[in-house]
Amino acid sequence: MVRGCRWKREKGLEKQYREAGTKWGHGIEGVMGHSSRISLRQPPPMWEPQQPSVRMVTRLLLLTSALLSTCQAVESPALFTSVTLTLEPSNAVSQGTNVTVRCQALVSSSGFLNRKYTIYKDNTVVYTESITTAEDLIYSLRMARVANTGKYKCKVNIPGKELSSSSEKLTVTGLQTPVLSVDKRVFSEGEEVTVGCKAPGESGAIVFYFYKDSKELYEERVDANHVETRLRFNNAGDHRLHCDYRVILLTDSVPSNASNNVVVTVKELFITPVISVRPHGSMIIEGDNLDISCSVSGNLQNSSGLKVFLSKGPTLLSSGQSKANHSMRALAEHSGEFQCSLEVGNVVKRATENVRITELFSQPVLTMYPTEVFEREKITLTCKSTNYSSDRISSSDVKYSIYKDNYTLTPGSFNGIYVVPGVVPNSSGIYSCKADARMISKYSAKLPVQAKVLVSKPEITAIGRVIVGKPFQVRCHSDRGSLPIEYTLWKKYSEVNSTTVQQPHHQAIFPVTVQHYSDMQDYKCEARNNPKIDTVVSNKLNTTVIVPLSNPGLSVVPDLLEVTEGNEMYLICGVEGSPPVTFKWYRRGNVQPLFTTTSTQSSASHRIKGVGNEHSGTYYCEAINYANMVRSQPVTVDVKMATWKKGLIVACCLLVVALLALACVLRYNSKRGKRENAAELSVKPSSPKSDDSLTVSLTHSTMEVYNPPEDAAPPFDGMEGRATNGTRDSVASLPAGISNRSSYSLPATV
Repeated sequence: MVRGCRWKREKGLEKQYREAGTKWGHGIEGVMGHSSRISLRQPPPMWEPQQPSVRMVTRLLLLTSALLSTCQAVESPALFTSVTLTLEPSNAVSQGTNVTVRCQALVSSSGFLNRKYTIYKDNTVVYTESITTAEDLIYSLRMARVANTGKYKCKVNIPGKELSSSSEKLTVTGLQTPVLSVDKRVFSEGEEVTVGCKAPGESGAIVFYFYKDSKELYEERVDANHVETRLRFNNAGDHRLHCDYRVILLTDSVPSNASNNVVVTVKELFITPVISVRPHGSMIIEGDNLDISCSVSGNLQNSSGLKVFLSKGPTLLSSGQSKANHSMRALAEHSGEFQCSLEVGNVVKRATENVRITELFSQPVLTMYPTEVFEREKITLTCKSTNYSSDRISSSDVKYSIYKDNYTLTPGSFNGIYVVPGVVPNSSGIYSCKADARMISKYSAKLPVQAKVLVSKPEITAIGRVIVGKPFQVRCHSDRGSLPIEYTLWKKYSEVNSTTVQQPHHQAIFPVTVQHYSDMQDYKCEARNNPKIDTVVSNKLNTTVIVPLSNPGLSVVPDLLEVTEGNEMYLICGVEGSPPVTFKWYRRGNVQPLFTTTSTQSSASHRIKGVGNEHSGTYYCEAINYANMVRSQPVTVDVKMATWKKGLIVACCLLVVALLALACVLRYNSKRGKRENAAELSVKPSSPKSDDSLTVSLTHSTMEVYNPPEDAAPPFDGMEGRATNGTRDSVASLPAGISNRSSYSLPATV
């Protein structure tokens, strides 16, 4: 029910308002236009009184109150169908189970409706919520425990009406037999009856239950051993009533036995709803005028508060006091059950009529050919209704229109076949079509068209480092193109392998091994995603190829025979292979390298300044690139003595020889001088008897002259054959003026 407010302007009140408004500077429209915001504490916001008197303000507020009292509520009719409550997953669950209490209310209305749901546990409110949609109310019991055991029900309120569901219970047991009492045994439909249930001798918190024909009708919890309530019965006929109760304990409840049965009779109201449909029968065709009426049949006396509702499903079509009518242009979707409901108090009676409407023509179906298209390809769209009512129209009476993304492609109706030209740059979109005949329009289902994109020129790349003789991977990829795409790898004119990429995150990757760096130029890949168009080929594979190192060698500059102390020595390491190359020089016996360098050339050198004898030894080098590591053969270096040292030694030797030679010469010359002095030597005997002279021939010998004292005996020097008159080897005594011992090499005459 939607509440509005309608003013009833009475002449007297209006006149007084005009007078008051004139004094305040406003007309009645200004006053009444803000009446809904009038406050007893302050005047309306738009009023700007100029020194009003208290009496005038009071009078104006009283007039406003009088106007507000004439505001009447405008109700939007609504019809209750049923309210049901269910427990999920079941009515008996183990502890710890999540239980869902679902309340479902079926209400027919003509617009939005505010519904207030109330969930009860053992007749105590545990949850309430107001919603405006037709969704079920969900009340969750998370991790249900024994304390949650009880009776749950749902009550739904709409403005002016309410309806409760049946209760869902968990356990039933027995106690003392209760006694049921009823104040009336015979009464009319919808009439309230007082019923009571008593539990003799029982005390404490007790829940009483009332049943109609063994179906629970009502329950109430009290702190006494008896209860009375008023119940309303809507179904005519004889019914059996009984009650029982349950005593509530701390952790459980003990049920009683059933009470005595009491038979009551409910008299039927002799009024029934009647629904009629015109045209009548099964030959209602789309486009016909459909008239549906809902009325009441029977004795309408004492039927105050009677209302009728005409509805189809959840949609309320019309309502009235005793009759409701609704007219429409029949469409196929209107087929179904129409319901006429009569409501008197809490009694609701219903009548239904099933209406079947034949299609004038069927819903059109939009198809395309070919089913898969590429950009700038022609598309043929066909829109057709396969069925139509031949006694009303012919196939030519049905006209069609084609739409793309809600824009009309065909300016006028046509026969249903439309060709999208290939020159259209983008044929992708959402297509639909419409069929029209006799002012009836029907739309097809939407047909999404996604034109495929032709594959672009692929790119061929190598993954990771490419090393001659070792396997690596080649990837083929196109930036554009609809899947699936078939990629093929070629080496010159031979197919190496092919694969099809089906998913966006997949890639075309091929394993490859090259035996020479020039083989890389032989690889290409091609891509294709349209069998009607030739493949597109990539450029040649262009990437850096790493050639493994080989033929390492270590050379020494200067030549090994010319390495001398004090000079520079160069250790040159060379290899064949791809740079960059890291060179390391080692001396046998040392773990750490002497020198390390990285070069983009195939060789590098290590210079040793001021070579000394300590640099003699065995050397080798290692070369490393991204492919491998190689080591040279060892080279033994013997550092020769420096040239100046050799010259110095020779000079020293020559000097020594020269000195020795000089000494010999000097000695020789000394001896020669002595011989020359004794070239003429006179020798006299100790007792000469005559004047004969003694001639001694000294040739190539040495003459030694010895002059002993006169009184001395003949000398003997221990030399064999040297003992004669003071001379050796027939050498006579030398003159006293000559040294005792001299060496001569010249002959002498005595």
